[in-house]
Amino acid sequence: MKAIKTDNAPAAIGPYSQAIETGGLVFASGQLPINPSTGAFPEGIKEQTRQCLTNAKAILEAAGLSMKNVVKTTVLLADIADFAAMNEVYAEFFEEPFPARSAFAVKAVPKGALVEIECIAEKK
Repeated sequence: MKAIKTDNAPAAIGPYSQAIETGGLVFASGQLPINPSTGAFPEGIKEQTRQCLTNAKAILEAAGLSMKNVVKTTVLLADIADFAAMNEVYAEFFEEPFPARSAFAVKAVPKGALVEIECIAEKK
């Protein structure tokens, strides 16, 4: 088991790793829409989705992977009404064959974010 860490994504804000590589897979922790340079959230669901996925991409790149290696994502939304807008930006980061995905609304996303996204990627 190997921890993955990069300064190009927000540092872990608790007792967890940005990602763990094990058994040919990389498990990236849920990414909030935190800009790693400023520590701030962008406004709006589209911008927050873009930042979450940009953070995930940076973590995968630190593991020597790309978004093409992602096999599964989980999207947590503060409001399911934001699904279509999130999905529009999400589609910019992936191509066929698209990863498997779960997406659902939760009572609250940490730090008042509108979205959090985690992913699992395969080392080929």
